[in-house]
Parts: sequence; structure tokens; C-alpha cells
Amino acid sequence: MTFRITKEFHFSASHQLASLPSDHQCARLHGHNYIVEVELSADQLNEYGFVRDYQDLSLLKQYIDEAFDHRHLNDVLAHDRVTAECLAKHFFDWCKARLPEASAVRVSETAKTWAEYRP
Repeated sequence: MTFRITKEFHFSASHQLASLPSDHQCARLHGHNYIVEVELSADQLNEYGFVRDYQDLSLLKQYIDEAFDHRHLNDVLAHDRVTAECLAKHFFDWCKARLPEASAVRVSETAKTWAEYRP
């Protein structure tokens, strides 16, 4: 049996997918109210009955608030492939380096769309 927990974080930012054809709406500068959902998994609970204390995820909130919120993502990540898929991978790698229980990250740009990175 695997235990899973998730926590959601929000930020607003702009980006531009300049590699798309110029008539594509996402080639123009635009922004989103992003939702980042991190999932942590464990086969066994820790001594307190947690996969991980939710409070430990405050590191991710701080990172998002300082580096991503109200920023231009092409500048933050220094490339033009700033898609929800690439953001999910970026946040997963960041989390996995600090939280070994990280098992997936999902990123939403709109209420109806999600991209997920799960190794």
C-alpha cells in the first residue's frame, strides 16, 4: 500500500512561447494564475503518522513566492519553452532534491488544463 499526500500552491506570472508560429495565441506575451500541486508518496508512514509534515512544504511556497510570483517566466527559467509541462518537471526536480518523498507535480494554467510530471 502506498500513502500519498498533495498540497497546492498558487502564483501569477507571464510567459511567451516564442517558438510557436506568430499567429498562435501563446506566441504572444500573456499570463496565467498558476496552480502547482506537489504529491509525496511513501510505503510507510513516519513516526508521527505522516508521509511528510505539510509544514515541510513551506520551502516550496517560499521558492514559488520569491522566484516565480509576478515574474516573467522566460526570464526566471532563461529559455523560451516555459510550458506547463516544463514547469511541472522543474518543480518536481526542485522538490525531489529537498523532499525525497516527492512523486509527482502537476501544474495548471487554466481551470480546465493540467500538466503532470511523474517519473
